[in-house]
Amino acid sequence: MLNSTINQTVLITGCSSGFGLTIAAHLAQEGYRVIPTMRDLDKKGPLQSELNKNNLQANILQLDVTDRASIREARLQIMDQYGYLDILINNAGYGIGGFFEDLSEQEIRDQMETNFFGVQNITREMIPLMRPRKRGRIINISSVSGFSAAPCFGAYNASKWALEAFSESLFYELKPFGIHVSLIEPGMYPTKIFQENAKYAKNFDNKSSPYYPYTQHIKNYVYRLLEHCTNSPEEIARLVAQVIKQKNPKLRYIPDRKTKFVYLLRKVLPFQLYSSMIFREMMNTDNKR
Repeated sequence: MLNSTINQTVLITGCSSGFGLTIAAHLAQEGYRVIPTMRDLDKKGPLQSELNKNNLQANILQLDVTDRASIREARLQIMDQYGYLDILINNAGYGIGGFFEDLSEQEIRDQMETNFFGVQNITREMIPLMRPRKRGRIINISSVSGFSAAPCFGAYNASKWALEAFSESLFYELKPFGIHVSLIEPGMYPTKIFQENAKYAKNFDNKSSPYYPYTQHIKNYVYRLLEHCTNSPEEIARLVAQVIKQKNPKLRYIPDRKTKFVYLLRKVLPFQLYSSMIFREMMNTDNKR
């Protein structure tokens, strides 16, 4: 168990907005030595403002999870300044919307490069900063999409299912070295991933696509869900802090009630019944709720 926050170093990816920003500010408030990272340091303003609001300090670094040179540079800075790493939180990622035939091969590869290979890239570099001390935490931010796939998000689903399998394997591999691996699987939270940072396939709005009626229906469906979403990103930050402090953290954590319900349905219902519910909810263009 990591008993004290004093002198504990925490590296977090994807901190320019959303969960990453909230987690970084929360852990800094709790007294951790927080190293928030982001691909573009010109976007550090919102995080810096949040830290300044509470007179908090954090060592914000540039890091692109798809650029191994930037990861190695961050690792060298951590080694020079601290000598070790206690906690790695893999949060950086995005979701691209689009039916398979509307997605290009490059769009799918880019999705996997960030959400899956990006996690592997940084984890590979940071494990050696934990293993010699026989202690550490790796927390991977996954999604409900990691155990329940949906139409129009196949590339994102695939990246999160891959992340889930990788994390489960890593859970066993690192346990002998005192490093605990956990997944956090949120459902819908009102962050920029659905708004300013939303990404869509090049052909998402192509009216000649056979999928056009469905893409527009699903986009409106997601927006309607967001309008009624009461989840707060702060819930994820608090859960991360709890996982860090647990003596034997679990592999999987589902933070919100609706996602827990989806997880239960996915486990207990026959797939034919479960899939018919998903199809009716997301592919029925007559459903205007």
